[in-house]
Amino acid sequence: MTPLLSGAEIKRRCAPCAAQVAIDVVAETGSTNADLLARLDRLDGPTLLIAEDQTAGRGRAGRKWLSAPGATLTFSLAWKLKGPLHRLAGLPLAVGVALAESMASLSVPVQLKWPNDLLRDGSKLAGILIETQAAHDQSIWAVIGVGINLLLPDQLEAEIGHEVAAAPWLAQMDRHELMAVLTSRLAAALAQFDDAGFAAFSARWNGLHAHQGQAVTIVDRGRILHEGLAGGVDELGRLLLDGADGRLEIVCGDVSLRVTLG
Repeated sequence: MTPLLSGAEIKRRCAPCAAQVAIDVVAETGSTNADLLARLDRLDGPTLLIAEDQTAGRGRAGRKWLSAPGATLTFSLAWKLKGPLHRLAGLPLAVGVALAESMASLSVPVQLKWPNDLLRDGSKLAGILIETQAAHDQSIWAVIGVGINLLLPDQLEAEIGHEVAAAPWLAQMDRHELMAVLTSRLAAALAQFDDAGFAAFSARWNGLHAHQGQAVTIVDRGRILHEGLAGGVDELGRLLLDGADGRLEIVCGDVSLRVTLG
């Protein structure tokens, strides 16, 4: 069995920008996002919760996130940001940039799928789920859940039931160092987002866009809303879609993007 991560050891390896982040590690829980949401009124500041095994992980639009001990990395980071809520519209994309740049620094290049997936060789490597809650001081707590596939055991791949990617190189790393890199990059990105919004990330996101110029379909719970060619994103994180009726600006929500075949 893989030894339990040490929050103190991760913190020792973090960059100074993450010095204010409290780090907790649990052997097993249902959902790290749910746990932090339940604790928000008792948090003193930014808090990272890592689960060695997450049994009820959640994705966007009520989907399940399946994981397995040692094969996946599952964690959530609670961070308080300036309001109002609409200012956080581009936050999932900014987090995607931070994670992608972290992985590139570790020799695992990835691309970004709007609005919140990381792709490796065209398949999903990692996902992001952000849930928010208003604080008493008019600021907004964001709980940022991240799931990364490190390895794909046969049983996990069968349970997922569709093609996904893994990053065996990251699985070979010292896990304390890996979490320190991810935590430091996320802390720096969240501080920058709080100061400058998504405008500070839009060019970086567009440089990592997996579907630039490709025909895509925007879907909401199985219903096709729009079709067109994917442009980049604007400074608010909206996807620019060139369709039959001109350019549309698609707002990040529960909609999904699919690549059009043929």
